Amino acid sequence: MVLKPAEKVLEELAQCSNISLRSDSGLVGAVADAAAAADNEKRKKQAEEKKSKDEDYVLRRKPGLQPIPGPGWGERSVQLTPWDVLHVLGRAIALSRRGAARGFAEHWGALKYSQALTGDAGSFMKLSAEGKVTADHYKALQSSELGIGFALALARRVLARRHPDRVVSIVPADTALRAGWALTSRDKGPRNSYGYRPQFFAELWKPGEPSLALPIACKGNHSNASNATYSHTQLASASAHVEGVHIGTWNETPALIFSTELPLEGYVTVHALRAEGSGGWLGRTYAEGGGLDVELKDENHFPQIQLPAEGNDTPASVPGFHVTPELYGWFAKVLARTAAAGVTAFAGDGGATAQYLTERQGKKHFTGFAHAAVDSVQDAAHTILGTCFTGTDHVFRLNGTRVEAFSGVEKDLFDLLAEGQVEQYRREIYERRSAWPSKSWDGPWGGPVSVHQDGTVLAMRLLRQRDDSI
Repeated sequence: MVLKPAEKVLEELAQCSNISLRSDSGLVGAVADAAAAADNEKRKKQAEEKKSKDEDYVLRRKPGLQPIPGPGWGERSVQLTPWDVLHVLGRAIALSRRGAARGFAEHWGALKYSQALTGDAGSFMKLSAEGKVTADHYKALQSSELGIGFALALARRVLARRHPDRVVSIVPADTALRAGWALTSRDKGPRNSYGYRPQFFAELWKPGEPSLALPIACKGNHSNASNATYSHTQLASASAHVEGVHIGTWNETPALIFSTELPLEGYVTVHALRAEGSGGWLGRTYAEGGGLDVELKDENHFPQIQLPAEGNDTPASVPGFHVTPELYGWFAKVLARTAAAGVTAFAGDGGATAQYLTERQGKKHFTGFAHAAVDSVQDAAHTILGTCFTGTDHVFRLNGTRVEAFSGVEKDLFDLLAEGQVEQYRREIYERRSAWPSKSWDGPWGGPVSVHQDGTVLAMRLLRQRDDSI
C-alpha cells in the first residue's frame, strides 16, 4: 500500500461523498424476522441448559418500528464529508472515560480514522485501502466507532430538518443516566443486572420550552453490502437497547436505531428505523432555583419501568430506566448540563467540564491531574472561517508529515460555559443556529474544517508556525 501525501489526505477529508441509505418496509420485516430468530435461538439454548422444553424467552424490544421518511433522510442517499463524520464521533466520545490516557483514547480518538474513508461527490463513500488494513486488525472497534459517527451525523440531520425550530444536542446515555441510576457494581445506589440501554440521547430543545429526548442505538459491521443479514440482526438488538429507557407513558418514547455497513468491498450503507410516540417531552420545572446554571448532585432512582395498571391490580414493573413526569425537569437539566460538559471537554478544559458532572458521572476524571491534551484552558486559539475559536491542539505525523489538529469552541460561547452560564449559552446557540459557516475547507487555515451548531469546531492542517494570540 502506497502512502498518500498528507496534503492529499487533508483534501479528501473535506470532500463530500454519497452515503447509501436504507429505511423501508422491507427492512422493517427483515428486522422483525431477525428478532424472532434471535429469540428462538435464545429460547432453545435456555431450554437445553435447563433440560426443559417449557422455556418461553422473548426479549423486550421497541414495538412499532417504521421507516424514516423525509425531510432530512432523502431518497436513497445523502452527502457527508469524512471530516464531519469524525467531528461527530469526536464529540460523541469526549466523555466516555476510557482510562488515564484519555487525552488520546478519547479526545483525539476520532483522528485514527483520518485515512479510513474515501470517495468524491460523484461516488459513494467507502473504506480506503488504509481503512481496510485497519479493519483486518481492529475490525470490531473500527466498525463500532465509525458506525457511531455515521449514525449520529445522520440523526442530527434528520432531526434538525424535521424540527427546524429546535437545536439538536447529542448526549452519551451512560453519562446522563448515571446522574440518577447506578449502572455498574462500582456505582453507589440500587441497581439490577439489566444490560440493555441506548448509547445516546438526542435532545431537541428551544429556550423557554419543554425539550424532546429520543434514545438512539447505533451499531456497525463489516459485512458484505450485498447481504444485509448482519445489519438486520444488529437493528433487532438495537431495538432492545432503546426499549431500556422510557420517558413518560409506557411504550410512547420515540427512538432511532442504526446499523452501518462498512464492507471491505463495496460502499458504506446505513440502515435505520424509527419508533414514533407521544412521549419523550420534558418540562421546564428545572427553571426554579437557578435553572440550568445550578450544579447537580447524584440521585438514586430505582431502575425499573412502571407498566400501566390493569383494572384494580397493582401496577407491575420491568427492569430499565423510567423518566416519569415528576422527573421531567430533573432529567432535562441532566441532559443540558451533560451536553455542556461534552462541549467543554471537546475544547480541552477539564476544569470547566468537571462543574457540569456529578461524582457518579465522572467529575473526578476531569479534576486534578489529567493528560495535557484534555487539561488545557484556552491554550490555543485560531480564527477559522472568520470566527475566533478557543480550545486545544494536537500535533502528530500523518504519513511522515507533521500535521496539527485543533478542537475548540467559539470564544464567547466558551467563556459562558467556563463561567457556568448554561442558560445564556443556550440562548446564544439558539439565536445563532442557522448562522454557522457550512464550508468544509478554509483556505487561510489550510485544511478541512467542520463547525457544528453547538459552537464546536474540528480542524486540521499541515503544521506551520502557531498563532498563540487569543
